[in-house]
Amino acid sequence: MDKALLSKTAAAMVAKGKGLLAADESSGTCEKRFQSVKVECTEENRRAYRQLLFGTPGVEQYLSGVILFDETTRQKATEGAPFPEYLQKKGIIPGIKVDKGVVEIPFAPGEKITEGLDGLSKRLDEYFRMGCRFAKWRAVITIGKNIPSHTCLYANAHALARYAAACQAASIVPMIEPEVLLDGDHSIERCEEVTEATLRATYAAVAAYNVFPEFLILKTSMVVSGARHSRQAGVDEVAERTLRVLKRTVPAAQPGIVFLSGGQSDEAATAHLSAMAAAKNLPWPLTFSYSRALQNPALNTWRGQASNVAAAQKAFYHRAHMNGLASQGKWRPELEKQAA
Repeated sequence: MDKALLSKTAAAMVAKGKGLLAADESSGTCEKRFQSVKVECTEENRRAYRQLLFGTPGVEQYLSGVILFDETTRQKATEGAPFPEYLQKKGIIPGIKVDKGVVEIPFAPGEKITEGLDGLSKRLDEYFRMGCRFAKWRAVITIGKNIPSHTCLYANAHALARYAAACQAASIVPMIEPEVLLDGDHSIERCEEVTEATLRATYAAVAAYNVFPEFLILKTSMVVSGARHSRQAGVDEVAERTLRVLKRTVPAAQPGIVFLSGGQSDEAATAHLSAMAAAKNLPWPLTFSYSRALQNPALNTWRGQASNVAAAQKAFYHRAHMNGLASQGKWRPELEKQAA
């Protein structure tokens, strides 16, 4: 374990005014997104789309890192360099999704556990040689009638902790992502309760597996109302409840926290981040690790047409810029109108 490298990587991931692009969609997820804009989900189209995002001029001002999918780490940029090397040359840290998706938990209806621990150490060693310096593992927590259960929270917490320990042993910064899903008709009060229980279980397991919090990044969902709940909480309430949970559960020694958008609209994800980042005396920096909330405008502009690449890159650059400002608490709605 190279502690100096881990410390340097973790600090760079949450550098002021920068955040992370989650471009680790599986081929199946890509297919769903491409279908929405009537683009065939071929390997070359996936490569061309990632090239569009990574090659956006100047986007390295607002992106500290990119989470890649295994396929993408093995593809090459137009210039001929493998994507991890291409990103490094732009000053962007390559990361890698290492989990292998979710399956049902036996005897826990409606709940899932993430797979991928088998052979993980060997895969991490390979990814390190390819230039990846951080990794991501996502757990899925569903809110519903009588769930999440203790079984679900315990199982996912221990998987996250085992993964994190393996990453640090390989000198790769682990990003843990215990996502409390937005789906459902639950209240924001229920979301806050579940998010706190999830993070408490996660950090208890992290401590049990001797994971160093100084070299760990949390990717967390925000405390929001369920998508189908009758009362949708406002920006200030979301910020207040989310920060309260984080202050109660996340060690101050941790170098930073990044947020997932989790199905929020592009602008809502930006507004919520800005409200939280503007808070005073936080023990860690806050920033973004968005997928759809960064990519949506670019994908809808591109639509698989080479003639649309420049316009799509402009749209992507704008969202990265807005979220870079939000990570410093400096975003304002009027900035969106100015750009439009």
